[in-house]
Amino acid sequence: MDAITAHRSSALLTDRYELTMLQAALRSGAAHRRSVFEVFTRRLPDGRRYGVLAGTGRVLDAIEDFRFTAPQLDWLADQNVVDEETLRFLADYRFTGSVHGYPEGEVYFPGSPLLTVEGSFAEAVILETVILSILNHDSAIAAAASRMTAAAGDRPVIEMGARRAHEQSAVAAARAAYLAGFAATSDLEAGFTYGIPTTGTAAHAFTLLHDSERDAFTAQIASMGRDTTLLVDTYDLGEAVRTAVEVAGPQLGAVRIDSGDLTLLAHRVRRQLDELGATGTKIIVTSDLDEYAIAALAAAPVDGYGVGTSLVTGSGHPTCAMVYKLVARESAPGGELVAVAKRSAGGKTSVGGRKWAARRPDRDGVAEAEVVGTGPVPAELEPHLLHVPLIADGEVVGREPLDAARDRHRRVRAALPLSATQLSRGEPVIGTERLSG
Repeated sequence: MDAITAHRSSALLTDRYELTMLQAALRSGAAHRRSVFEVFTRRLPDGRRYGVLAGTGRVLDAIEDFRFTAPQLDWLADQNVVDEETLRFLADYRFTGSVHGYPEGEVYFPGSPLLTVEGSFAEAVILETVILSILNHDSAIAAAASRMTAAAGDRPVIEMGARRAHEQSAVAAARAAYLAGFAATSDLEAGFTYGIPTTGTAAHAFTLLHDSERDAFTAQIASMGRDTTLLVDTYDLGEAVRTAVEVAGPQLGAVRIDSGDLTLLAHRVRRQLDELGATGTKIIVTSDLDEYAIAALAAAPVDGYGVGTSLVTGSGHPTCAMVYKLVARESAPGGELVAVAKRSAGGKTSVGGRKWAARRPDRDGVAEAEVVGTGPVPAELEPHLLHVPLIADGEVVGREPLDAARDRHRRVRAALPLSATQLSRGEPVIGTERLSG
């Protein structure tokens, strides 16, 4: 316990009611019943055709680090959050159960059993908040990023939203964006932590610092080389492009436009660059872009995009409405698992039972249905099962490089119907079918 520092422990990333439920279950004797919790969402954000699962790797880290430190336990005691028996349980807490679910980078639909956590009620119930906070945030960013990279096609998209989010959310957002196809991030902590390529050159402040735009460009070229990207819209755009090529020569790497009518300006700048002999100089555009703005620029002579605010806020949908529900528990100590489910008005019902999931393809290999069931798996669906083991007997077995999730997302998105990447409003691109055992 002493080796676990407070800043690494994820144990208090928890709502109080999880610990008060634990205390009551310890008193009633039900705390050690084997239980199955499931993460799913009842619906996609309005207008979205598919969701993207991101954050699984961070969830595995959080479960591994879910250990209560002495200062945390002292604080819980001082605040009278739980009683002494519960504190003793928490002092020795280690998750020893199993987790399986969709691999990171997969797409999902309403009712997809994204993550299944199995263990004693006591072990599993207190993981609810940390799991949901990670998956809801990261999956929202990844869904937005996937739409943006689909709209961009072969043109690279750079993540640059760190200054528009909480500092730690920004790092997680950069990870989720890279998973969903972004080429790089401006955030150095994300690059350090997750190995994401980083990029960045200069802001308007650098130009304003110098006595002239020519002085600023000269200084930047001297420091970073001719392959750098020069920001050309601080003053007069046409004059800046001319000066940039004069200073750097036709080998100038790129220019960046950060304001104005980007379609019109991109055409003007491309024509001017070509006339000046800088035919290989690229044009990068920024300025509050989202997937719709990127799609509108498809016919413009643009070579890359930088996206910030819209990305880190999920492009209008900053959460995925994922929930963590008990779907099965022992009928008696050592007994069989029985399905349990919430039944209530207002669309908040859930479906009980430990589930499997498969994505059925048509004869051309294109996904046509998300099939979710309990009981035996039909033989024809076994090759298309989606769940993978993530934790077995408390040990992480499903950790993988971020690039593996990135490659997976590219493959599974390509296997969806073409209408999946349309930006017009619509229902989920494939339906969810349920089979009961």
